[in-house]
This record gives sequence, C-alpha cells and structure tokens, in this order.
Amino acid sequence: MVRMPLTPAEVERGQRLGSLLRLARGDRSMLMTALEARVSPETLRKIESGRVATPAFPTIAAIADVLGLSLDAVWAEINRPEPSTAHHAPERLAS
Repeated sequence: MVRMPLTPAEVERGQRLGSLLRLARGDRSMLMTALEARVSPETLRKIESGRVATPAFPTIAAIADVLGLSLDAVWAEINRPEPSTAHHAPERLAS
C-alpha cells in the first residue's frame, strides 16, 4: 500500500501533538511513559518529535490516558488555528 504524502496542515498537527505530549510528560521518563501506555519508547519518541504526524488513534488514546489528558483536550489543542509563524508551547491540559 502506498501512503500519500502528508499535507502541511497534517505535519503541523503532528508537531502540535508532539509538543503537547512532551509538555504533558514533563519530567516523567519517556521510557516509563511509553511502557505504561504499552507503546515502544521509539514510537513515543517519534510522535513527540513530530516524525510520526498521524499516529494511530489507540496509540494516542493510551498515551493521553497515561498523561492524564482528555482526548477532547488533545483534539482541541492540535486543531486550534495558529499562524505557522507563531510557535509556542501549549498549556498543560487536564482531563
């Protein structure tokens, strides 16, 4: 199966998701977070770095649960309109 290239909007959403998860993880170990979410540390690293811009829903749900983020808050954060020139860290979102 050939995967279509991501649009700039999809890439930007992936970067926002990565920033949100990194911020929510805080000082928590990437390894422990990944293990608790039952994903590989490399998967979490790729998502946080934006290299995986469109991760599977169950993966995001598991990571969000471990970090105490609601899926509604994650969805709202990664889909909020933001000029591509203004990059700032999202606020911590609670469930």
